[in-house]
Amino acid sequence: QVQLVESGGGLVQAGGSLRLSCAASGRYTMGWFRQAPGKDREFVVGISWRSGSTYYGDAVKGRFTISRDNAKNTVYLQMNSLKPEDTAVYYCAAKFGGTAQSMGAIMDIDYWGQGTLVTVSS
Repeated sequence: QVQLVESGGGLVQAGGSLRLSCAASGRYTMGWFRQAPGKDREFVVGISWRSGSTYYGDAVKGRFTISRDNAKNTVYLQMNSLKPEDTAVYYCAAKFGGTAQSMGAIMDIDYWGQGTLVTVSS
């Protein structure tokens, strides 16, 4: 059974930073999605297992950075310059193989984390 365990959400003021972590029970292409109240789940970023290549959604480019520690099967999402519109439940996601960009196809995601709430106050 694949497990994705997230941590790091919380409340932060606009302009602040947070770092999310997601520990996986194996080696996968991974990434993050988010879902704000009343909205569809939105792709945030993906990272490949082998090369570490990354692919970002337009809304977070230049502000968020994904990285991974393959020895720990863990990915990190550093979120800087946070805005109130970044408020959402953030979900770690994983799939077998594929590219960082392919993480954007929500129907192809194999596993989801439980979600962690990020709230950005204005």
